[in-house]
This record gives sequence, structure tokens and C-alpha cells, in this order.
Amino acid sequence: MSADRTTAAPAAVPAAPLPGQAVPAAPEGRPIPAVLGADLEVPVRGGRLVPYANLDYAASAPCLEPVSAAVAAALPAYSSVHRGAGYASQLTTARYEQARHTVRAFVGARPGDAVVFTRNTTDATNLLARALPEGTTVVVFDTEHHASLLPWADAVRLAPPAFPGEAVRAADEALAALADRDGPKLLVVTAASNVTGELWPIAALAHIAHRHGARILVDAAQLVPHRPLNLTALDLDYVVFSGHKLYAPFGTGVLVGRPDWLAEAPPYLRGGGAVRAVHGGAGTAAPTTASPATADTAGTGTGTAEVEWHDDPEARHEAGTPNVLGAVALAAACDALTATGWTALVREEERLLARLRAGLAGIEGVHELSLWGPDHPRVGIVSFVVDGRTAREVAEALSNEYGIGVRDGKFCAHPFVRHLLGGVKDGGCEDTAASAVRASIGIGTTAEHVDRLVGALRELVSRG
Repeated sequence: MSADRTTAAPAAVPAAPLPGQAVPAAPEGRPIPAVLGADLEVPVRGGRLVPYANLDYAASAPCLEPVSAAVAAALPAYSSVHRGAGYASQLTTARYEQARHTVRAFVGARPGDAVVFTRNTTDATNLLARALPEGTTVVVFDTEHHASLLPWADAVRLAPPAFPGEAVRAADEALAALADRDGPKLLVVTAASNVTGELWPIAALAHIAHRHGARILVDAAQLVPHRPLNLTALDLDYVVFSGHKLYAPFGTGVLVGRPDWLAEAPPYLRGGGAVRAVHGGAGTAAPTTASPATADTAGTGTGTAEVEWHDDPEARHEAGTPNVLGAVALAAACDALTATGWTALVREEERLLARLRAGLAGIEGVHELSLWGPDHPRVGIVSFVVDGRTAREVAEALSNEYGIGVRDGKFCAHPFVRHLLGGVKDGGCEDTAASAVRASIGIGTTAEHVDRLVGALRELVSRG
């Protein structure tokens, strides 16, 4: 790493765990951290204020109190990163790079894996799409979020599988059919569906991909707020996720994975921080000392400038001033979840999820959506339709009359939602307007929130 990416700091920074090494967890029983806005009151019809029941975590989760505290602590010394000699700049640089180490440990990355900060999951996925070697073929299921479905120049799309084993078989057959096609192959799959919450067999899919000489990208945006992820143990090549779904709503996402494709690709953004040096200029000839892998030329109108890009994929793809506070927030969320311990988090979520699903199942005319049946493991996401009412009508009534926030629509997964709604009547589920209601839970969700939603739906259905 060159001198203009200095990461030394005058203040001591805790040593990062070895990449891929499990981060020591606090003893079980540490209280689950609180979220900001837990005491928010919202107006309902008639002018009353009621406590807000936020059941829209899958869209954006609220901010954890430890995350807010970490950002507040970083703000007084906020400064530029990587190129400043001042104390505040050095301290901010250290915090930013420590955040990278924290995220690397949180997902159990390999020692050499790159951790590139982006704006969100969509941005991270598009970065990888831009970095694919020429001639790469992507295999992707129609069940994906648009962020994973749309960025690819050459994609083979697979139909929604009827059961997990069929997903593995379909990926196997698709990759086998590409054996004679030149160029690399990439399998793209979600870890947990943003529509149904169902968990995908990513370990088996990674094994299949590697057996065919392909790589795998896992969209973990809906997994990491709910379950631990170990990239090394699962043998994943790339993972993407967002801070705004991980209780760190400060505009940061991340791409973690193998560095070679990233190091060889043109920079995602061209500008300061991504370069080692810029030579030449108006009326001058550019030197030719840089290697083809790191050199590029840029027209200046009256001359040509030669650019030497960073070999380091993290620097290469993070041009400009990064979202330092977003990275600090994301790392703080990772630390908070790890310190709490996943056993406590998962146990509480599964208790509330079972309560929610049982309540919905007891209301005639409410239909939960599922790809693989009611018994398949899932995270805290439930999508459903209500007979005789559009999804928007239901969502608006829940908000206006009961102070409940849910999501309605196609959840940026139009092909998948239309597939799920194919056999459901009414509820605004025609193919041209297929939509559903989604309730999603997380840290800060209470039994009262769940019971309020179930009771509200029961009242809405009883009105006919």
C-alpha cells in the first residue's frame, strides 16, 4: 500500500482478529441492545397518538443504540482519511480501517479477502458485476432481489425451484451446460429471501459451483441481521450486504471476497484515492513505466494523462472520500451483535416469528406466501395476502388505524412475487399488479407489536 494510504494512528487501536477467526462472544445472557425510536409515537385516525409498531425491518432496520453511540464518539475527531498528517485525520483513518477488520471478522473472511465499502448491497453487487472478467457467464435464480437479478451482462436465469434440492440440481445442470462456453462462471444466490425469509442452501450451492470451476456470490443482506455467517466455513467467494438492514442506517454496504478479479478490473469510480500517480498532461507525452494491469490513459483535451491505479482492490475501488461514519456504524453493529451472542438473538426472533405465523394462520382469508412450505427454516420475514383487499389497502389501514408499519408491493423481486401469487385469488394479485404485504421483525420487536398486527388483520377481515 502506498504512502498516500497511510493507516497508522497516533492513538492506540485494538488489534483486529485474524480474518476468518471467530470473534470471541460475550457470555450468553448479555442484554440485547436497544434500538432508537422504541418510544416513537405516531398519529392514527381520530388524532390519537399510539406507540409505533415497526414491522418493516426487511426494508430498513432501526439504528441500534451502540451504533449511534459509536458514530457520536467518532464525530468530534472526524477528518479526512488516508492522506492527512494531522492527528484527527490519522485517528479517523485508523477507525475506518479498523471497521474494515471488524467486518472481515464478522463474516469470517479469508486472510486475503478484500473488504470494499460501498453505498449498499445494490452498489456492492454492481461493483462486482463491473469487475467480472470479460466473457463471464452468470447463473441466477428468478427468486432474487433485483439487485442480484439485473446487473449482469450475460446471465442464465433459472426458474424458482420447487424445493431446496431442486435449487441445487438446477444450478448443477445449468453450470454443466456451460462447460463448453469460454470464460469464467458465477453463480448468484440469496442467503435468505427478502420476500419469504426462507433460508437457501448456500453451502451446497457453493460446493456445486466450485465443482464446475465457477464462483459464487451470496446476497446476505437479509441473513446477517438474523444469523451468523462464516464465509470461510461455507467456502463462499463473495458476500454482499448493507448497513441499513443491519441496524446501521448510515449509507454503507460492503463487498467481501476474493481479490483477484477486483484487482484486475478497472476502478469502479475514477478519482482520488484509487490512484498511485497521474503522469503527463497538456502537451506532454505520458510515460510508459506502469504495467498494463495498473496503467490507464485519460484524455485531457490537449494531451494524454497516464494513470497508475492501485493494485490493492480496496483502494482501487474506493475512490473519493469514503463514508467513514457509515463504516464506523457498520462495524459497531457487527460488534454489538457479536457481543450479544447469536443464541439469544435467534431464540428471541424465533419466538416472535412463531407467534406471528401462528396468528396469521388462524385468520381465515389471510394467506402466507412460501416457496418451500411452512416448515422450511426462515428468518423473521413473513409476506401474505388478504382475500378481497389489495396489499396497499391493507398496509394503509394498518398504518392509519393501528400505528403499524409494514411493507406492501413486490419488494424489488417482481418475478418471484408474481410466481408466488400465481395460485392466489383476489388481494390485488393479478399478474399486472401482483403485490403482497410483508411484515418483518428484528431487535426491538415485541410480542405486543405482533399481537397488534394479528388483531388488526382479524378486525379488517371481519369487516368483509
